Amino acid sequence: MATKRNNSQPIIHNIIISMIQHKSSQNSIGFSIIELIIGLSILGLIAFAIWIFQKDIFSLNNTISGDITAQDDVRRAFKTVTSEIRSASSSSIGAYPIDSATLTSFIFYSDINDDGIKERIRYFLNGTILKKGILKPSGNPLAYNPANETISEIVHDVANGATPIFNYYDTNYDGFTPSLTSPINVLAIRLIKITLIVDHDPSKLPSPITFTTQASIRNLKDNL
Repeated sequence: MATKRNNSQPIIHNIIISMIQHKSSQNSIGFSIIELIIGLSILGLIAFAIWIFQKDIFSLNNTISGDITAQDDVRRAFKTVTSEIRSASSSSIGAYPIDSATLTSFIFYSDINDDGIKERIRYFLNGTILKKGILKPSGNPLAYNPANETISEIVHDVANGATPIFNYYDTNYDGFTPSLTSPINVLAIRLIKITLIVDHDPSKLPSPITFTTQASIRNLKDNL
């Protein structure tokens, strides 16, 4: 007697295969999305790290450029002020070569343009800027009118704090002698030491840079 074939077995088999294939397809898609998210996250972290690095490099470059500019300003200022101090002399109306002297300002007379007329030169600190005032005498008879003073900015980013910009020494100065104390007796001054501490950005490296120079007044010079 012929055995009757069960037609339901191929159908069940096909359904099971279809379900496995569908599940496998779903798992494959799921893993692809997770991998994509992880990959994008890694790329995002790398891009962020590169951005931070470039930002730091740009900031450091700006700071260094600012420090270089400040250093150039100081060198030019020192070259000018030492030349003017050395040639200081009595004013065009007979006043003493030094008008006044404090720890943050120095006023004296000097013929800075070699025209035979002595200008009143004023170096002073205003905030974080070292400024220079030039006052040329005018009128008949000659007079120094403060209203005619012209002021320019010489050095920026000055960060001296409690450190004096100007120190003054008398005829006994030997390299170790203490500076004159305030109030400064202008008649005793023979040498002026100038110190400028420059810091383009106090919140960032590099550290502040200290510049120092000195000059003696030839017309008052005795044993210096």
